[in-house]
Amino acid sequence: MSIVRKFIQAKKNGQKLTLLTAYEALTAAMLEAEGVDCLLVGDSVGMVLLGYSSTLPVTMDEMIHHAKAVRRGAPKSFVIGDLPLKGIERGPRQALQSSKRFMKEAKCDAVKIEWHPDALKSVALLVKNKIPVMAHIGLTPQNTGAGGKFKVQGQEARRAAELLKEALLLEKAGVFAVLLECVPIPVARVITGRLKIPTIGIGAGPYCDGQVLVFQDMIGLFKKFSPRFVKRFADADALMRKAVRQYAAEVKGRIFPSSKEGFLMNEKEADLFGRMVE
Repeated sequence: MSIVRKFIQAKKNGQKLTLLTAYEALTAAMLEAEGVDCLLVGDSVGMVLLGYSSTLPVTMDEMIHHAKAVRRGAPKSFVIGDLPLKGIERGPRQALQSSKRFMKEAKCDAVKIEWHPDALKSVALLVKNKIPVMAHIGLTPQNTGAGGKFKVQGQEARRAAELLKEALLLEKAGVFAVLLECVPIPVARVITGRLKIPTIGIGAGPYCDGQVLVFQDMIGLFKKFSPRFVKRFADADALMRKAVRQYAAEVKGRIFPSSKEGFLMNEKEADLFGRMVE
């Protein structure tokens, strides 16, 4: 059974799916070891690691660089490459080229694409070329624009109905899952119930078939802003800051390094060296 089919089978069996973002090998290896179902190489890497103010400047070369690192760290995991705006903005043919790069260069198992005017055409072309696709609807950062405000999607009945229609059209086009971002709980529940494929929620409540969070949000490391839907399961920022302060204090206080963190010579060689440098 393919990884994608196992993903869909999880919904049929009522098994919740766990997804987290990964941008480099160290984190990817840890997530694989802890049994996370899927690693998403998100274009959020631009804001989390690369210092961009939005996801819009992220390039395909940057995404491939990070996706390759994730695959090296997690060779057995289900890895999804997130198509950035710069990888799809010229239309379906570009989306196909970008997706092929994810699959061939980074050894991804699937790609994710945000809803946009050409989304259905792009999905159809990717599926035709046997590339598994996860769709992303609701709040789609690529459509928000640089400096734009993130807003919950589907709080009005008309927009909620549009989201359901988008999800059904994407399912018909052949996606294997739909990610729902910042969608009201009742709307996400209806969409999840109507689809035969899994829904993955981020800020979409408990009724989705799986959940995804940005890893650095989940561990309390990224603190530029904190969406309401994020639960911090740790305070990595505080832990790391404490470690940095202690390191600096011990270096300045001549506590670190001690002989325990260094290497010695045997007495004969040390004696010889001393005579050589006299």
